[in-house]
Amino acid sequence: MNDDVRNIVLGVLAAAVSGALGWLARTLLSHRRLGRKQAFFGLPDNSECMLVVNREAGGTDLAVMRHDVFALLELAALIKDCHANARVVAHDAAQQGFGERTEFCVGGPASNRRTAAHLMSLLPGVRVNVDAEPGPERGEFQVGGERYRLEPGGNEYVLLARLTAGRRRDERPVFLFCGQRAITNQAATRYLARNHERLARKYGRNSFVLLLKVINSQAYGPDVVELVADVTRAAQAQAPAPTPETPPTSHRAS
Repeated sequence: MNDDVRNIVLGVLAAAVSGALGWLARTLLSHRRLGRKQAFFGLPDNSECMLVVNREAGGTDLAVMRHDVFALLELAALIKDCHANARVVAHDAAQQGFGERTEFCVGGPASNRRTAAHLMSLLPGVRVNVDAEPGPERGEFQVGGERYRLEPGGNEYVLLARLTAGRRRDERPVFLFCGQRAITNQAATRYLARNHERLARKYGRNSFVLLLKVINSQAYGPDVVELVADVTRAAQAQAPAPTPETPPTSHRAS
């Protein structure tokens, strides 16, 4: 074998080894990313989760708003990426505790009883005005001492939360998308889909509550979203009882 042939053979072998090492590195990196994603969402391979759907606010039947359907589609893609399976459950039929399986709960307390229960149990510092009568305070959020009023089509708010009761290490989380309007629910699911890696790095498996603002949805739909604040501490703290001199303009979701 002359030098030229030997150099060609060595080059081919080096390329093959380099390609194999590159493929192995990419595969390991992909598996690590998948593992972190599955841990954050509580969705190991072939696990099951619940998609809890609401009804149209003001309606009596299970009529899901168009933007809430889009929100469910965003979540379905995340669940599929984790190699997990989803079961769609109506908000008034999800009669089970939390922690056994991951739950994605879409909609505010006016249209989703499950959300109302989670707010009462896990986020006592959050109050939502669920009055049926039109008015400037309808849909208003109160988180701790701060109030966030709905401006339809302008500035609209949504709470994005990852919640656990913290009873055990392998407890599955509840993801809550509690918006002032259906389009804000979709905006929150899209924000989660785009930012779950950053959120996983920051919070790991811990609970968090983020207040998001959807800006000018009339023009931009659910795409322009601003993080207002991490309100975890205020949302999880027990809200002070209202005094007679300053009656509340909103009441706790129930």
